[in-house]
Amino acid sequence: MGDLRLAGAFDAKLPNRVRPVRIDSFFDAQVFVRRWAIRDKDPAVRALLRRMERANSSEAVTNAIEELKRELAARGLLPDTTSLICRAVDRK
Repeated sequence: MGDLRLAGAFDAKLPNRVRPVRIDSFFDAQVFVRRWAIRDKDPAVRALLRRMERANSSEAVTNAIEELKRELAARGLLPDTTSLICRAVDRK
C-alpha cells in the first residue's frame, strides 16, 4: 500500500524546519512521519506511525492521511492554504 497516490497532494513542515515537504503519496507520508517521530519523540506521532505501517486497505490509508493532516494542523505544521486562496480571490 506504500505507493498509493493521494488525490490531493499537500505540503507539510517538520518542526524547526523552514521549507515544507511535498507529500504526493502514502509512501511520502510514511517517510515524513518516520522522520518526524525520530526528531520529535512525541507519543502521538509514534502511534500515528504504527497505524500507518499497519494500513492494509485504502480506507485505512485515507484515515491515516487525514489523521496526519489533523496532527500537523494542531501543531501549526500544515502550511496555511487559506491565505493563498484569499490572495488569489483578491487579485480577481
